[in-house]
Amino acid sequence: MRFIHRLGYYLGGFAIGLVVLAFFLSGKRASCSYFPQARTVKNISIKKHTYSTAAEATRMSLGLDTLAVNELIKTSEVDFDKSDQRKEPCGIFHLESEGASGNVYILSVENCYKEAKILSIAKK
Repeated sequence: MRFIHRLGYYLGGFAIGLVVLAFFLSGKRASCSYFPQARTVKNISIKKHTYSTAAEATRMSLGLDTLAVNELIKTSEVDFDKSDQRKEPCGIFHLESEGASGNVYILSVENCYKEAKILSIAKK
């Protein structure tokens, strides 16, 4: 079989595979988060959130509801220099995010296996 025929079969099979893959992945919340920043934020955002008493008081005084805090977490950037991700049993991460009002918030989150506990919320 000549090279041009083999190339044609290869490209045809590749195109069919792409169509099948697009069909299976469409409509699903599939994502590829390869970098540590994206993986950490996604891991924290999908877990159940609990608040320490200090974080709850600060959240109320700043006028933030739980939906706003969830949005802050999803759009945040992790400061790995200030974070202690290897702490046992739960790593502590410092997140920085800009709110809808333009204010910058700093969250300290304890990322455990089943939940993420928000330790503190500060306005920068």
